[in-house]
Amino acid sequence: MSQLLEKIDKNALPDHIAIIMDGNGRWAKEKGEDRLFGHYHGVESVRNIVEGCAELGVRYLTLYAFSTENWDRPENEVNGLMELLVSTIRKEVETLNKNNIRLHVIGDMNMLPAFAKTELTEALDITKVNTGLNLIMAISYSGRWELVDAAQKIAIEVKEGRLNVDEINQDKLQQFLCTNTFPDPELMIRTSGEFRISNFLLYQLAYTELYFTNVRWPDFKKENLYEAILDFQARERRFGKTGEQLSKTNNV
Repeated sequence: MSQLLEKIDKNALPDHIAIIMDGNGRWAKEKGEDRLFGHYHGVESVRNIVEGCAELGVRYLTLYAFSTENWDRPENEVNGLMELLVSTIRKEVETLNKNNIRLHVIGDMNMLPAFAKTELTEALDITKVNTGLNLIMAISYSGRWELVDAAQKIAIEVKEGRLNVDEINQDKLQQFLCTNTFPDPELMIRTSGEFRISNFLLYQLAYTELYFTNVRWPDFKKENLYEAILDFQARERRFGKTGEQLSKTNNV
């Protein structure tokens, strides 16, 4: 058993981990290959990290797979990513089912090509009764898109008389987000050395612990996940309170 794994407190795991899987293209370039080569190898890391989270008992894992901005990438890369997405889901759905993992998708599904939408819908249906790890794929997603989408839906509710303006608060807004059935992430990991959140879960990351690593996504494996979780467990989560306030609360 890994020495890092032995150090993890299984009673203090982050309930929800979100990951920006960055560095596939740079990893491939460093090896003299094209960007899609990196994306294909990134799938191995997805398998590894999903398995690692399931083994630990993490309840929610969100992976930023494809942003709304990614549609602006070169056409051959976008087409390759869509084909990779569909082929991966087709191959992995049986494994997800076998391991009691439920798949969810957040994002603007209307932007996806029909073949990708069909494959995703089938995978969602096949895994919907599973009760283990909730694997949430953010596909054609961005935080700003989500907030605009929620604002539009709220406006329609008000316009049609089903919602009063004075009823709109944080709890009401959350009901219109595509993450409304999931808890906010407690730990957000970004690979490949970038220090930004790139339009990812803008509302939900308000009190999330952020962890940045220089490791490129295709090289990010269970040991790297364990390092991130141990770093998380060493932090004091205050949610706007002082350390003294928390200490008094914990001692009551």
